[in-house]
Amino acid sequence: MNDEMYASLRESFPELFVNPPGAGYEILLDPELRAAAEKFYAGQLAGYGFPAELAQTGVVYYDPWVMLLRDAVRGPSGEFGTYIRAVPFGNAEGVVILPVHDGRVVLVRHFRHATRDWQWELPRGFGLPGSEPADDARRELLEEIGAEATALHELGAIYPDTGLTSGVTRLFLAEIAGEPRPATAEGITEVRHVSPAELGELIRDETIKDSFTINAYARAVLRGHLEAKA
Repeated sequence: MNDEMYASLRESFPELFVNPPGAGYEILLDPELRAAAEKFYAGQLAGYGFPAELAQTGVVYYDPWVMLLRDAVRGPSGEFGTYIRAVPFGNAEGVVILPVHDGRVVLVRHFRHATRDWQWELPRGFGLPGSEPADDARRELLEEIGAEATALHELGAIYPDTGLTSGVTRLFLAEIAGEPRPATAEGITEVRHVSPAELGELIRDETIKDSFTINAYARAVLRGHLEAKA
């Protein structure tokens, strides 16, 4: 566990450790309370046959893209415990881009390691710490389909998984020029142009199950940027 990094994270991003009034799970920062929470959770882990060291709090893993934190917490009934969460490295925001070329949406066929399968989805990626989400969106367009945005429309933010990650993802609709091409080095083999109505059908029929694509499509339709009907 990396206590020094945990302390640095608390100093740099205090919003990640805020305890609003009535918080269901209060983050415990006092060393004695952290130790009590770890001890309590270690006992629970033992009942499941897991080693006690898994209850230790702090930064449990990090790389240039993501950090895993285990926080000491006090639950709704006053019980001690710990809670794991994923935080984007540098608390950066991810981006998803819905590219529109000649009135049609551009999808990419992307191999995703986590699902061990191919996905039809929109271009997306991690943000860089300290950068503007719009700049990250333009960078991801270039990296994944070799396209530049002639106009970029913000579609707001989503939390991809409030049970696991604190990360925010920003949604954009991009009007693009030029013919998109797949970035094979990124695991992308094809690009596909579909009408907004066809995209809705692909989502309805579960050809597309990627939540980022579904969210961006829904937000674009609800904000009047796409016409859902043929």
